[in-house]
Amino acid sequence: MSGVLYLLPNTLGNPDISRSIPPLIPELAREVKIYIVENLRNARRYLKSLDRDIDIDELTFYELNEHTAEEEIPGFLEDVLRGSDAAILSEAGLPGVADPGARVVAMAHEKGIHVVPLTGPSSILLSLMASGLNGQAFTFHGYLPVKNPERIRKIKNLDQFVKRSRVTQIFIETPYRNDALLSDIISTCDDSTRLCIAADITMDSEYIKTKAIAAWKNEERPSLHKRPVIFLLG
Repeated sequence: MSGVLYLLPNTLGNPDISRSIPPLIPELAREVKIYIVENLRNARRYLKSLDRDIDIDELTFYELNEHTAEEEIPGFLEDVLRGSDAAILSEAGLPGVADPGARVVAMAHEKGIHVVPLTGPSSILLSLMASGLNGQAFTFHGYLPVKNPERIRKIKNLDQFVKRSRVTQIFIETPYRNDALLSDIISTCDDSTRLCIAADITMDSEYIKTKAIAAWKNEERPSLHKRPVIFLLG
């Protein structure tokens, strides 16, 4: 009988795990010996923050990121097929959501492995909850095009879709390009479109504000440089 593949949540950057990580997670982390992670060093640090008594040297780690070849992934699950439990650990938030862990989860289903998602923070859902925008219908796009005019065209398309459908549009950017994206959004979207900026979610510096584009044009904009941000249009 195969083992279980747990989807282990991580914080969104706040070192105080009590703010967003349920008590069950440290208990489980003490039991699991096989981890599939994005970054080995960060994963080790996080596990130690869950429980200082975890012996890192006893654990087996597999790295899963943009450099991982598809043919490597089946090997990550060999011990699980033999009966050992394993866990996928994202860099932040929930594995499999805007995260490469989905590749392993898909393969686990193909192999008949029991997949167990565990409760934790999701920047996408937390920002949507706090935005006041439509939470009944929404789309997450990940990253928008980096260069113009492609990015401006994409923003216009999203803005027009919001006007027709009232479906909330959610997207992100590499932190050092946040301010440039914000400028493009404000200069491109209709004045009546609502924009929510959700930065540093769950951290002491958390900033979440929703205003019409017309209001953002007349307000001092927050500095978003090198901060994790979710943008929402509605």
